[in-house]
Amino acid sequence: MKTPQFTVVTPCYRTAACIPELYRRLVAVFTELGATFELIFVDDGSPQNDWQQIVRLAHTDNRIRGLQLSRNYGQHFAIQAGLQHSAGDWVIVMDCDLQDPPEAIPELYRAALQGYDLVQARRGLRQDTWLRRTASRCYCRIFNFLSERSMDSAIANFCLMKREVAAAVSGFCERNQNLPMFLELVGFHKQVVDVPHSGRFSGRSAYSLARLYRLGLGVMVAHSNRPLRLSIQFGLLLSAGAVLFGLFTLGRYFWLSSVPEGWTTLALLLCFLGGLGFANLGIIGLYLGMVFDEVKRRPLYVVRQTLRPVESQTVQGLAAGDVP
Repeated sequence: MKTPQFTVVTPCYRTAACIPELYRRLVAVFTELGATFELIFVDDGSPQNDWQQIVRLAHTDNRIRGLQLSRNYGQHFAIQAGLQHSAGDWVIVMDCDLQDPPEAIPELYRAALQGYDLVQARRGLRQDTWLRRTASRCYCRIFNFLSERSMDSAIANFCLMKREVAAAVSGFCERNQNLPMFLELVGFHKQVVDVPHSGRFSGRSAYSLARLYRLGLGVMVAHSNRPLRLSIQFGLLLSAGAVLFGLFTLGRYFWLSSVPEGWTTLALLLCFLGGLGFANLGIIGLYLGMVFDEVKRRPLYVVRQTLRPVESQTVQGLAAGDVP
């Protein structure tokens, strides 16, 4: 089979109603470009009939490939599965909910032809709830403070990359998967293009605030050790303050024959220091837990079944028949 010019990787979870519309609009875009392409739909253990929709479309178009994961691993794991099974010279990653318009692909491609290996889409006015937009901005500010890298809340997964970039990102086998951070880490010559952001075509986001919190915390721990350094610096600062306060107390005792009273203050100080100690233990525990997850070397995902697999691809996940 001839290598297609483009591979589109899209994770699917509770987006059965979006799949036919996404397919229709992608076909129209690539027909206008006059390019060969393949579409890889990755069913991330969806409880709806996403897989049935993928199979139905694949029976009508042999450019459609499908991966059905054995359970819900998470959006970024599904993206990694799609990347590791992709074959195109150019790889496009986009969500299935149509908030990122397929019609922006030609603009990304034109930017790439100017000599860029990676083109990322920066969303315009986000069509999300006020709470989610605010939480995203706050998280990015905290992350940028705690990390040596920069994160833009307007940049998500929608991007176009060369085969070399996709191969580099496919090599990341970490338990904390995050496509934008991996693209930042691999380098390459990149550009950012502003694109409009649409409302969801159907359904609602599978990300609750609690799930977003867990995802954000995992990415922060995986890509920054500054919380550990800050806890050390704060501990040293408290120790220095305690020494100074002790010297002050001794001075009052020898020169003024007076010791300051304040059992309430002492109790509050002990509670504060105890809480600080437990917080520091928690930070260390997060990093130890991350190391524990990494050393187990479990597969990133398990593929239950595939449509039109590419046998030449080397992947980090396991097919269902390969599970020990």
